[in-house]
Amino acid sequence: MNMCNRLLTVAALAALLTACDQGANVDPMKQVGPEPELPKAQNFLLPPMQVPKGVAWKAGETPKVPAGLKIEKVADGLLHPRQLYVLPNNDILVAEANAPEKPTTRPKQLIMGLVQKASGKGGPGGNRITLLRNAGGTWQKHTFIENLHSPFGMQLIGNTLWVANADSLVKFPYQQGETTLSAPGETVTELPGGPINHHWTKSLLASPDGSKLYVGVGSNSNITENGIGAEYRRAAVLEVDAATGASRIYASGLRNPTGLQWEPESGALWAIVNERDEIGSDLVPDYMTSVKEKGFYGWPYSYFGQHVDERVKPPRPDLVAQAIKPDYALSSHVAPLGLLFYTGDDMPQYRGGAFISEHGSWNRTPLNGYQVVWVKFENGKPVGQPQPVVTGFLTDDQKQVRGLPVGLAMDKQGGVLIADDAGNAIWRISAR
Repeated sequence: MNMCNRLLTVAALAALLTACDQGANVDPMKQVGPEPELPKAQNFLLPPMQVPKGVAWKAGETPKVPAGLKIEKVADGLLHPRQLYVLPNNDILVAEANAPEKPTTRPKQLIMGLVQKASGKGGPGGNRITLLRNAGGTWQKHTFIENLHSPFGMQLIGNTLWVANADSLVKFPYQQGETTLSAPGETVTELPGGPINHHWTKSLLASPDGSKLYVGVGSNSNITENGIGAEYRRAAVLEVDAATGASRIYASGLRNPTGLQWEPESGALWAIVNERDEIGSDLVPDYMTSVKEKGFYGWPYSYFGQHVDERVKPPRPDLVAQAIKPDYALSSHVAPLGLLFYTGDDMPQYRGGAFISEHGSWNRTPLNGYQVVWVKFENGKPVGQPQPVVTGFLTDDQKQVRGLPVGLAMDKQGGVLIADDAGNAIWRISAR
């Protein structure tokens, strides 16, 4: 099949996927919290899909925030900014990356590539880290580290900057104030990668004492369709010894743990997790949860505790019986990619709760996510319903998407920074 015919076939299949969509029947607000409504799973010859068209932000156009807040653009012209990290001197690091190249021999992979381009998620990433510095109200942009491999997570321990590439954990010597790192990075340990690398982002978090690093590693498939062997050390949080590089599986059964944070009151490790697709617009709710050492959270055999996924063969009732129910559902197909426990003083109404960026996905009609929400915490646990804080990434008619929120960080003044993947910009919200 020549390229033209192949693209026509892919386009036709994408249209057919859209036509198969039966739409959501459950109010998303009934799928948030510790007891989400979980309807019966559906089976599809081809899974449903709704794809908004990616468009650029117009001059002067910004996301929307509630009264009493302001939003400003800190930087633009980036190449898929994904994660943010604030250094001790208030410089901001931006990891710019997109997915590594993958085999495109399967129809589903061809469709995904076409859809990504249409929605603004396609195109090459920067494979670099950019440093942003506020110099007297003017934001300077410096190329900090180049020639990385789809970088995502970043952490500073002492004078060592750690970076999680798509397939390795590397470290660089760093001195405060530097705007470019010239010393080569040292690979400390390999991370699950390979030619498929379905969920390629590797989130990263240091332990409070700096002795350990925790790496969120997503699955290599939706529900092991690439074989269980492709899931070795995946769908897990790995614990890496900073001194030796030795690692172990800290917790497992987490399909795609894209954000790791320490909850300030309890000191517990928390993660946001993207759940599985292709069993309906109303399944499965993505979630955030505390992560227990040696805990198993169900993937691929069950979801939200012990709800069995009948598609996974052979079944593992022994593992389903061990599956831990997540703490808090975020509703289906919001695709959470950023988590930030807010501890600042600039916006006291949000102190003690968690900001969550919802990247949005194509697997629900109407679409869900495409915003930054805030969830209140009490006694170390989430309560109530998510409150939208930053919206307007998706147009009201759901036909166009201007930006896609990913990484979140808090600067020294208490402002919250947002990496806009498709908009190739960094936004900052603060009190007026």
